Amino acid sequence: MKISFPVKIYFIALVFRLIPVLLTMNLGIGLDDMFQYDMLARSLASGHRFRWYAQEDLKLLEPYVDFDLSTASGYDPQYGLYTSFRAPLYPTFLALVYSLSGLGFSRFFAARLAQAIFLGAPLAPLTYLIAGKFFPPEMEEERRKSVETVSRLSAWMVACYPLLLVYPLGLGTENLFFVLLLFSFFFLLKSIESPTTFHFLLLGSFLALTALTRSVILPFAGLAILYFIYLHRARALTILFSFVLVITPWVIRNSLLHHKLTGIETSMGYNLYLGYHPEGNGSFVFGPSLDLLTIMDDAERDAVGTQKAIEFIRAQPERFIPLALNRLGFFFGLEKRVLIYFYSNNILGYIPTPLLLLISAILLLPFVFVSIFAVLGFAALKCSPQTDMLALLFFAYILPHVLILSEDRFHLALFPFFVILAAYALVLIKEKAYKQVTSVKSFAIAAFFISLLILNWGFELHRDADKITAILGPNGNQSHFPY
Repeated sequence: MKISFPVKIYFIALVFRLIPVLLTMNLGIGLDDMFQYDMLARSLASGHRFRWYAQEDLKLLEPYVDFDLSTASGYDPQYGLYTSFRAPLYPTFLALVYSLSGLGFSRFFAARLAQAIFLGAPLAPLTYLIAGKFFPPEMEEERRKSVETVSRLSAWMVACYPLLLVYPLGLGTENLFFVLLLFSFFFLLKSIESPTTFHFLLLGSFLALTALTRSVILPFAGLAILYFIYLHRARALTILFSFVLVITPWVIRNSLLHHKLTGIETSMGYNLYLGYHPEGNGSFVFGPSLDLLTIMDDAERDAVGTQKAIEFIRAQPERFIPLALNRLGFFFGLEKRVLIYFYSNNILGYIPTPLLLLISAILLLPFVFVSIFAVLGFAALKCSPQTDMLALLFFAYILPHVLILSEDRFHLALFPFFVILAAYALVLIKEKAYKQVTSVKSFAIAAFFISLLILNWGFELHRDADKITAILGPNGNQSHFPY
């Protein structure tokens, strides 16, 4: 029996992801975002609902943060405090895993295994399916073999991309966000191709599930819904109906918790505080990241963080544009932050310099390659509803990070779309058809953006030269750089 390519690439991607999972069976987690998601998941799995920071968890944090819960409304030392700071869907996923694995130390391995099977490996076949649907039908008829080649090459890139191979090791919301975003875009393409009520319902539902994982996708969801309403009028209201139906219960829950209208999560103020802090550069900064954690009321923390950010902007308005440019640079930055953190804190042990340089090249250069060819691929696209929606996704997803807070890992959500564009460019170049489908003006614009990317990476390496020098030194594994 012949195995279809999507099934084949799924199992290949799964094997690649299972290797690091199996090699880290005894790996725990840090006292960071992973710890918060784990707290919430344990509370849900135990039937205590969406709570965190029970007394047992606070003991682990006492050396680092001085929490005062004596005045926190509704705090229960045994079960913790109700929260709205985090979106609910990823902790719910972990809770489902924990309900099967139990709450012992083995839950971390179970979560990583589940993430590799259900969240990581599906990215490759989903990328294949999206690439096949992305190009207009008339192009598919003329260049069917080329479209199939683009789809397969895209899937292979996602299946083998180094950082995505190890991402299931982290208990982070991005694992679920990546796959839900791809499902949303797939049903968006299906809705363009066949605008039926069923496809509209699926599109609205998956956009809502994606928002319940990371609310940063809300601008894109709103613009996509308006786009379909503009095209299809009242029929497309089905998308809005299903979207609102899915997110409303959680919005009601948070609003009742804080006695005022509250959205999916209350982390905006915290992120704005970090993004505009005088000691910050537009990205995550460890010291100021602890400032607001002692405020245990989520609504109050959100309000204080927002107010402080406004004060920072008013005090130094000249920083607004440079910080925005910084964040844009961070968004498209080299994916070295995780490597620097893990290696400098001796988690990987000492690695000889030649081998460390080789590992760095394997981790960093694929993004450089994909980004450059993705720009070339985008320049070769013809105007179509599919292209419009991809451009809208890029704009609506990147803009909040430019205005609030940015890190290089945030671009990973768009990586499957980057590889589709990169594969398209490579296939056109191989078939010597790139010049035929790309205007001189489009190519010039692409060359300009590629120059900006290269300039950004050069500036980044110059900015972090001291860190890089320390890492490559004889005691680089004990440099102890914060995340």
